[in-house]
Amino acid sequence: MTADRKPRRIIAIGSGKGGVGKSTLTANLAVALHRMGRKVGLVDADIYGPSQPTLLDTKGAKPEGKDEKLVPVMSPSGIPMLSMGFLVEPGKALAWRGPMAGNAFGQLVDAHWGDTELLLIDLPPGTGDVQISMLQKHKPAGAVIVSTPQDLALIDAQRAANLFEGGNVPIIGLVENMAGYACPHCGEVSDPFGKGGVETAAEGTGIPFLGRIPLTLAIRAASDAGEPPAAGDGAEADAFNAIAQKLADWLDNAEGKGG
Repeated sequence: MTADRKPRRIIAIGSGKGGVGKSTLTANLAVALHRMGRKVGLVDADIYGPSQPTLLDTKGAKPEGKDEKLVPVMSPSGIPMLSMGFLVEPGKALAWRGPMAGNAFGQLVDAHWGDTELLLIDLPPGTGDVQISMLQKHKPAGAVIVSTPQDLALIDAQRAANLFEGGNVPIIGLVENMAGYACPHCGEVSDPFGKGGVETAAEGTGIPFLGRIPLTLAIRAASDAGEPPAAGDGAEADAFNAIAQKLADWLDNAEGKGG
């Protein structure tokens, strides 16, 4: 690292359970931060269901090696990335535990990231081997917790928050995903997963509330097509950009304090 280069910081994006949109949020935060001029990379550490090759349109990519380290793949959105999905054949399930999961995670983080100053880590759901390995060897500067407004999801999200707090990792804030569904025909908004639960939980714990992402067909379709909404314009992009701005502000404030 040269004397004038900022130290690379890790931000963990976690959730207590799967299916809450953590990977979609991570991909779009990376894209939004990149558009702000941040030198950001992404590590897809979800050993159970790596989604980033789909979300960032890098399916089938095979990272090269250099000096016994992996070289990140560049996504069409301009995000250098590495994924657990690159390490196994498509459609094959990973059954790694303990040292195997931890070693694979270490290879992704200790790659040739060049001048990347910020790594977003898309964690697997829960509080398992990858999370423990990360806290031991690659401690994040902060963590973002994602949940739906549903009570069961919030209970699991609190467990994820407790893991980071126990490891002395600051919780940057909570994000409420799938918050309201607008009917594409009549425009009426319904709340299949509830409403406001994450914001209420944030207020009760003193953790900042970073914002909410709506449940829309547009986000789902764009994500499946490998076209992150944050790369474009419109209401969906605005929702991700607002959260990314709060994350950027936190990073700048932490840097000002020497964090």
